[in-house]
Amino acid sequence: MSITPKLNRFDLSMIVVSLVIGMGIFAAPAEVAKNSSTPLLYFGAWLLGGAVSLCGALTFAEIGARYPTTGGFYKVFSYCFHPAFAFMINWVLVISNAASVAAVALIGAEYINPIIMPQSLQNDAGIKIMTITSVVVLYIINYLGIKMSARTQNVLTLFKIGMILILCAAVFKGNINATKEVIAYHNNNNISAFGISLVAVFFTYGGYQQTINFGGDIINPKINIPKAIFFGIATVISLYMLINFAYYSVLGISGLQHKTTLAATLAGVLFGAAGYKIVSLLMFVSVLAFVNVNIMANPRVYYAMAEDGILPARFKRVNSQTQVQEFGLSFFVGAVLIILFFANSFQNILNYVMFFDTIGLSTAAITIFILRRKTKHLNNTGIYIMKWYPVIPIIFITTYWFVTISIFIENPQAALICICAFIAGLIIYYITKRSQKPNTIL
Repeated sequence: MSITPKLNRFDLSMIVVSLVIGMGIFAAPAEVAKNSSTPLLYFGAWLLGGAVSLCGALTFAEIGARYPTTGGFYKVFSYCFHPAFAFMINWVLVISNAASVAAVALIGAEYINPIIMPQSLQNDAGIKIMTITSVVVLYIINYLGIKMSARTQNVLTLFKIGMILILCAAVFKGNINATKEVIAYHNNNNISAFGISLVAVFFTYGGYQQTINFGGDIINPKINIPKAIFFGIATVISLYMLINFAYYSVLGISGLQHKTTLAATLAGVLFGAAGYKIVSLLMFVSVLAFVNVNIMANPRVYYAMAEDGILPARFKRVNSQTQVQEFGLSFFVGAVLIILFFANSFQNILNYVMFFDTIGLSTAAITIFILRRKTKHLNNTGIYIMKWYPVIPIIFITTYWFVTISIFIENPQAALICICAFIAGLIIYYITKRSQKPNTIL
């Protein structure tokens, strides 16, 4: 029933990179450019986003070191605040994660379908077949064991890093004749525009927080979790700055503002007509890595919820040999497959993901102040302790609340819907707890 550590520092570093680098870096720069009137604002947003994300990574590194446990993103709320608050924050994230995985898997199939599928399946049915096949194959790999999942993740992530570096080589190939059309810059308030541009930046940098869900899977977690998070996020920041420099060098701000197929453009500069096939492969591998790491991470949250009695005990049953939550894994993948049949109606859900993330991440970061007080006995045991405390977490929390307020101002209706979803989670928790019989084990 318990989880035995089997993942090393390199495994976790690759998980961090894959949790962060999904599809965002191939689309978000265009959104950032639309809210940036100058290259200074554009690169300023990415640099600030990287610096703040590093602050967040250091904060979560210490959280993971002080409280290494399976399903850590749920457990840390439960330990520092209350299980009800933990459920309220996490229940929506579990649903939105399944929806995100389904939608992103669908996007990946749309890229690779024209390359490998016959003409008769160049349609919606062919895309659905490819999507479902990809998810099922990754499900089988994950079912074979956590170590097999990690090896697959390592290969996919290293391939993705290599492809991004190859795309960056477009800088040395020479500029292309980018169109001179510029999208009108309507927002004259630079502070407001900068806040909105940070929404896309932080969406692209997000995901590393899920690393603490693997606290029970990591060998020597108090040392390896912080080092893996730091190495992973440092790799991501370096890759993001490189590829943004490549985007800007090839397209300029005006080209960034109106081009959404950024990776395809860079691939076209390097490989000509074959560029589309190259970028299609890159997108598909990025999708596979994103789907696989979510299949690995999300069942661990179910495990933590089952430990608190919110979910039935079957969600925390673990195969002693493979270290796989066979029921939890099957449940999550089943949810993804069901959502795939209604993927088009879930596009709107994805628009709310960033609001959930900003509240969830900033609130999770607050737990470092409580953990420092509750785990004083660990201070001289060799665990990671961040420097410049409390400045580092305060920078992270303050910036994320600035982005949250920017989202609220830009789209108050969406923000209110998200707040209602959090409140619904609180209601569900208390209904679930009240329905349980005293002294009954689920």
